[in-house]
Amino acid sequence: MKIYNTLTRKLEQFKPLTPNQVLFYHCGPTVYWVQHIGNLRAMVWADLIRKSLIFQNYQVLFVRNYTDVGHLTSDADEGEDKMEKGAKREGLTPDQIADKYINLFEQDTASLNILNPDHKPRATQYIPQMLETIKILLEKKHAYITDLAIYFDVKTYKNYNRLNKQKPDLNKPGMGKAKVEDRQKKHAADFALWFFNKGPHEKALQTWDSLWGMGFPGWHIECSVMAKELLAKTIDIHMGGVEHVPIHHTNEIAQSESAYGQRFVNYWLHNEHLLVNGNKMAKSEGTGFTLDDVIKRGFDPLDLRYFFLQAHYRSRQNFTWNALTSAQEGYKKLKETVLSLKKQKQRTALSNEKLNLLDSFRQKFTDFISNDFEIPQALALTWAMLKSNIPSIDKLDLLFEFDQVFGLKLNNIKEEDVPDEILKLANDREKARKMGDFQTSDKIRNQISEKGYIIEDLPNGFKIKQK
Repeated sequence: MKIYNTLTRKLEQFKPLTPNQVLFYHCGPTVYWVQHIGNLRAMVWADLIRKSLIFQNYQVLFVRNYTDVGHLTSDADEGEDKMEKGAKREGLTPDQIADKYINLFEQDTASLNILNPDHKPRATQYIPQMLETIKILLEKKHAYITDLAIYFDVKTYKNYNRLNKQKPDLNKPGMGKAKVEDRQKKHAADFALWFFNKGPHEKALQTWDSLWGMGFPGWHIECSVMAKELLAKTIDIHMGGVEHVPIHHTNEIAQSESAYGQRFVNYWLHNEHLLVNGNKMAKSEGTGFTLDDVIKRGFDPLDLRYFFLQAHYRSRQNFTWNALTSAQEGYKKLKETVLSLKKQKQRTALSNEKLNLLDSFRQKFTDFISNDFEIPQALALTWAMLKSNIPSIDKLDLLFEFDQVFGLKLNNIKEEDVPDEILKLANDREKARKMGDFQTSDKIRNQISEKGYIIEDLPNGFKIKQK
């Protein structure tokens, strides 16, 4: 298996720390608002990668966190805490906001058939461990205290910018940033490990006591600590959006490796953004669509999952309602194919030629998902397989095997419950069609339509559904 590692900007052979086991940490949502479909695309892709690893017999320990404190409206330690912003917006406590939006998020992920994480920690559950890590960083002289906060001193960590590849001058105070709220910071790139209840955060709603004073953690320290506590000091895979590269993940590396004295992550994966009509998603523009918006327009959540399969995680994907309609049609066709194949129940002996073709499709599928998770190519291969001359029952078996990665619930596809009267009419029409009596066939179709049902002819039979 090969994975594109953001740290090296190269496709690398994947070698987990322990053979056949993967320690996988995924940056989860800040739970102050409903997640838009761009955020959900990131969750689906982490799920696809996880399922690809499981498909290849890796045991995956998967952690996805909830940020319920400390994420300011600017990633660079400025602005208001997002949880407090949500609490003020709705007249609730930060804990109530977190509970509300975690519940909505988990409904969305369940609707998209995303596997539950092995662990889904909330940052507020790990405050003591964060304070212990901050204490270590202070003792090792990697951090310092001002009147307003405790900061990580980036100059004490060699190769601070090796993930983001930026070149700010770390020798000049104030370089690399236009605004510095805390004038006691040694360098603008220094980032907060702990905010005190002073200055802009004097009236913070979420606070804890510490050796140095009341306050709350900075956003970056949270993921480092939760990853270490639930996985290990060194993990195999850490995934997040490309927006995390310049600051958040760069800071995670610096503080983790400074505190624990060993490499933090071996493979960094970053998904690109979902655009809308070629532009960035934005609530202010009315394009911050949620899964609820998708459902209200008559789409199934798995139509959206099928849409996400069509573009690689490291590529931007453009969302339009027309594009989602096309994905809906593609998914519908796939489900109809499943129903059609299910009717062909007799298994025939495979010739050597067809057996080789079957093995070839399986191998190519494995090759695609092993090459930095080329899911779009694996999906195209699946359609090619379905159009091949492999016997129907073997196609179906292989399709269900591939769906262990796609996660489209194809094994659950069933004919809609149809009244016996309608089913009898449909069978009579099918007999008339086979006999070439199309006048009778059309007459029965009209009768079925008058009773509120539509019959669709398939290559191997028919499908009935309500209007």
